Order: sequence, then structure tokens, then C-alpha cells
Amino acid sequence: MNAASSARLLVWIDQDLCTGDGICTDHAPEVFRILEDGIAYVVEDNVVLNDPGGSGSLAVVPQRSEKAVIDSAGECPGECIFIEFEELPELDRAGAPAVGRSASGA
Repeated sequence: MNAASSARLLVWIDQDLCTGDGICTDHAPEVFRILEDGIAYVVEDNVVLNDPGGSGSLAVVPQRSEKAVIDSAGECPGECIFIEFEELPELDRAGAPAVGRSASGA
């Protein structure tokens, strides 16, 4: 892992703000889905996270979809797409987690 990949992109939708325009599904259908209620939800590993929905349904965005998700958030008329970054542990020069290592390196 390199320094550029020190955080994962996470996304959730505030269903109370969603207008159901489908711009998100146009940009990133692998990350967003509109259900029968006409409201968008996030998808992770092809599973719709609609229980409970909102910030309780935070999905990890595949790296290949990050730009499309960011574009979706910027163009959403309901401004209901929220992006967060999950910090990953820093790695030492050998690529091992720096936290929790003993002084001897063992």
C-alpha cells in the first residue's frame, strides 16, 4: 500500500433530502440504486443498504467508482449524497501497521 491510498471513500444518502432524480444512478449505478419508493440508496457488494438507510447505511466505494460518486454528489439536486473518508492505519516502511508493534519490531 502506498501513501496515496491511506483513506477509503465512504458514501451515504439522506433519504429525507433525496428528490429521486436518478443522477446518482446515471453516474454510478454500482454504488446507487433507486428503490420502489422512488428514493436513492447506496449499494455495497451488490447489496442495497436501506435498513436503516441514511447515515446508518454507510457504503465503502470501490476505488474505480470514486470519481463517479464525487461527481454524483456535486450534481445531486437534493444535495443528499454525503461523502466521508475512512482513515486507514499508517504503515511502517515494511508495510506493516505502525500501531501496536513492539519496540523490538517482533
